[in-house]
Amino acid sequence: MAGKLSEASFTLHGAGVFGGIAIGHAHLISSARFEVGHYEIAEDGIAGELQRFDAAIEQVRSELRGLHANVPASAPAEMGAFLDLHLMILADSNLSVVPRTLIQSRRCNAEWALVQQMEAIAAQFDEIEDPYLRERKNDIEQVAERVLKAMPGKAPETLPSPAREHDLIVVAHDLSPADMILFKQHEFAGFVTDLGGVTSHTAIVARSLAIPAIVGMHNARAMICENELLIIDGREGVLIVNPNQQVLDQFRRRRDLIEAERLKLRSLRSRRAATLDGQVVALQANIELPQDVELAREAGATGIGLFRSEFLFLNRASLPEEDEQFEAYRQVVKAMEGMPVTIRTLDLGADKVLAGSAPQAPNPALGLRAIRYCLAEPQIFQTQLRALLRASCSGRIRLLIPMLAHAHEIDQTLAAIAQTKAELDERGIPYDRSIQVGGMIEIPAAALSLGYFVRKLDFLSIGTNDLIQYTLAIDRNDDAVAHLYDPLHPAVLQLIAQTITAANKAGKAVAVCGEMAGDLDATRLLLGLGLREFSMHPAQLLTVKREVLGTNLASATAMAKRIMRTHDPRKRGRLLDTLCHQADGAALVAGVVV
Repeated sequence: MAGKLSEASFTLHGAGVFGGIAIGHAHLISSARFEVGHYEIAEDGIAGELQRFDAAIEQVRSELRGLHANVPASAPAEMGAFLDLHLMILADSNLSVVPRTLIQSRRCNAEWALVQQMEAIAAQFDEIEDPYLRERKNDIEQVAERVLKAMPGKAPETLPSPAREHDLIVVAHDLSPADMILFKQHEFAGFVTDLGGVTSHTAIVARSLAIPAIVGMHNARAMICENELLIIDGREGVLIVNPNQQVLDQFRRRRDLIEAERLKLRSLRSRRAATLDGQVVALQANIELPQDVELAREAGATGIGLFRSEFLFLNRASLPEEDEQFEAYRQVVKAMEGMPVTIRTLDLGADKVLAGSAPQAPNPALGLRAIRYCLAEPQIFQTQLRALLRASCSGRIRLLIPMLAHAHEIDQTLAAIAQTKAELDERGIPYDRSIQVGGMIEIPAAALSLGYFVRKLDFLSIGTNDLIQYTLAIDRNDDAVAHLYDPLHPAVLQLIAQTITAANKAGKAVAVCGEMAGDLDATRLLLGLGLREFSMHPAQLLTVKREVLGTNLASATAMAKRIMRTHDPRKRGRLLDTLCHQADGAALVAGVVV
């Protein structure tokens, strides 16, 4: 590893998103939208850098004034007010003067100074209780984006060349799920963010990259400088900045051991997932984009248990048309060669929003999202349903409806599907007439009213991320309450257990597709509760398979019953620990320690 080892070494702690060790140099970014280079200006270049900044401010001021002067008489009054607001923001000293001070005092480039100040202002707006004023942060970001685009002269490349990416660890204050999808095009060594919880959508997508990552670091981005040497321990949630040679050597050895363990796991790829007493278990994969199928096949997935289709809609100015969606779904189905592909209909809302969409509700996690959004936007929903049904002729597609809570939502969704089928029939377009439609159980109300669900739907899939969030009243994007997020909380387990039981009794397939499916502490318990279908990130699949192969189902079932009858939290914890670590007489599974 190249790079000078600094004496100023320190350690930061957060929540590990994906295990493993990454060693690399810091690459500081804001977000994909505001990603800019950070470099030092020579003393004699400061005047020129100030001139670049001032020229950009003046160009944007002229643009806004020109737009204001040419607003059509028929345009809404809000358009003129919008431009007036942006002119006021541009004229404010916080945006037009303070970055100049940063350029002079820190000798940093103009782009970096502007983004640092913009984010400082935006953070202040985040503290405002009034939702209208809080949303004005978007206007500040839009003005800053205009100024960045107007910067004359060419700054160094904001993203490193692909040849260097494997040596870089991305450090950011926050990254949206859309940002993380953009980073799937790159091969960074790891990720670190100040904000976020382990089951936030950003963390979920980061985990799918199968590289060490830590969230909830609080002040990492402010404390770390570009190109500093970093070590990420994704298992322990530890970040070491500027390690000494002894520490660096120690973590290199640990990284090699982890890689050796992963190589051993690969020997399980083609082995059937079955417990010691012969119960076959379906281990499927979660994906965000069609290209993720390759990782699913490499891990030996027996199907796609969750295709998060909303990621096809992010990072673009317009919605994907029907044919584009059709090709994406067909690509996945054909690549799985007859294995089932469960595609979740649009789950937009919360922290996954379309470009140019209206400001979010005060509490977006409880607002117009998922099936609520789709039923409120029938044209968007019908377009997706047509694409999905058309693609169903290419393989085994199952439709999965997110965030169902009410009987009328099920009825309206099934009516929309029936209407789409009738439309395709009129046009003579073939589709799988027996296509299965399932529902996600991720709201406590759904888990407590399963009778209607199992009568109307073909299968169920438990979305543990939101189920835990809503049951425990914990925002899974908020690292301040991350310690209260407990997948093994008695109330959560009760909802999961009764969902599995109800589905099995009705003869309906049931899966867990949330992050709990890849949690080794929960594998044997879920098996003991009657679960036979798991869906997780491809990177987690082989470790879960190893756990399945070493499980005696009879003893796991008996222990699960004891756990569910136990109300004392300490005793319950001891039983769970015993279940997770019990030796079932199989010391080795295909040469892999169980």
